[in-house]
Amino acid sequence: MCDWRYRKNRDAVDARIQQGLKAEYLEHEDVALEKTQQQLNEYFNHERKVFEIPLLMVGTPFQKSVWKRLLKIPFGQTASYLELARAIGNTKAVRAVASANGANAHSIIVPCHRIIGSNGKLVGYAGGTEAKAKLLGLEFDLFN
Repeated sequence: MCDWRYRKNRDAVDARIQQGLKAEYLEHEDVALEKTQQQLNEYFNHERKVFEIPLLMVGTPFQKSVWKRLLKIPFGQTASYLELARAIGNTKAVRAVASANGANAHSIIVPCHRIIGSNGKLVGYAGGTEAKAKLLGLEFDLFN
């Protein structure tokens, strides 16, 4: 699951966030991080469908519009890149939507794993399609 492509994408996302916030990463205990960890554990233990944590999205206005729309895709449902582009009002922006999806720094919480190809196949997930399949399997098999 964690191959060089994932690492390269993760490094690019991290660099964009650091530059956008003009900040350095600092490891420490934090209430928001503890709440995030708790809610992720609940998600993976089949006790949570919706996350309720504060998010700071660092990106272009277009990327933010894509990420905000991702938050509206219900648990256990999927949409295609074209449907996502249509939902933000720009059907010609399918590739840009896919790119914004790949730049999502809040994977799982901002559910980019719920986006699939127009043909219904699992495509384009920074963590790999195997991880995407597992996340969708968790949502479809256990709560529906």
